[in-house]
Amino acid sequence: MKPEQLAVTCNLDDRGFLYQIYGNYENKFPAVKRIYVVGNFSKGTIRGFHKHIDEWKCYFVSAGAAKFVIVDENKVISNYVLSLKTPSVLIVPPKYFHGWVSLEENTLLIGMSNKSLRESLKDDIRVDPFTFGKEVWDVKAR
Repeated sequence: MKPEQLAVTCNLDDRGFLYQIYGNYENKFPAVKRIYVVGNFSKGTIRGFHKHIDEWKCYFVSAGAAKFVIVDENKVISNYVLSLKTPSVLIVPPKYFHGWVSLEENTLLIGMSNKSLRESLKDDIRVDPFTFGKEVWDVKAR
């Protein structure tokens, strides 16, 4: 299985809005054991790289914006941008190095995992954020 970015539907009425970030793709992600929140105070803060052999991860940005960098076993690099402007969930299967950089101040993401924290720490492989080049974190002019 490959990483996949899935659109999230926003239910909007005169009271406000509701995003359902889990419950519409159970067949694409194992049972959730852990939900956590990670925040970056500053634009440009990098979190990565790491991968897991058995653990699945799922991410949703609830404030700000983030660029995710995913690297497969052949060192092929893919990028995904998560933001409430186009709400989506990013599913990262096992064996993919991944990390993210804040594109806005006070970026906040919700992470979901099929492993407990204890299980995750035993399955965690970390490398330097610049292992695949400094430029992977850059925002390119278009």
